[in-house]
Amino acid sequence: MAAPRLAHNVFFKLKNSTPENVAALVAACKKYLNVQPGIVFFAAGPLCAELNREVNVCDWDVGLHLVFIDKAAHDAYQDDPTHIKFVEENKPTWAGVRVFDSLV
Repeated sequence: MAAPRLAHNVFFKLKNSTPENVAALVAACKKYLNVQPGIVFFAAGPLCAELNREVNVCDWDVGLHLVFIDKAAHDAYQDDPTHIKFVEENKPTWAGVRVFDSLV
């Protein structure tokens, strides 16, 4: 049986969540976080505000969704220079970040 893949989901809350700032963070995700080896799925985008049922968590602005071939690829991604550059450049704009990792 193959090892499980690792899903890495990150939800960013911006200090100033204007449409321009949301678009800039999505663009930065696409620029810096889709280039590491071992990624089998990548997506980044804004909250879908239309889906606001009682069960929907809506206190974030940008979602980043990655699936890695395995945990080792995820671990390498965390130390990758482009990931580090993304964090350094964008962290000042974040009011909060939540990360949800699961084996899939």
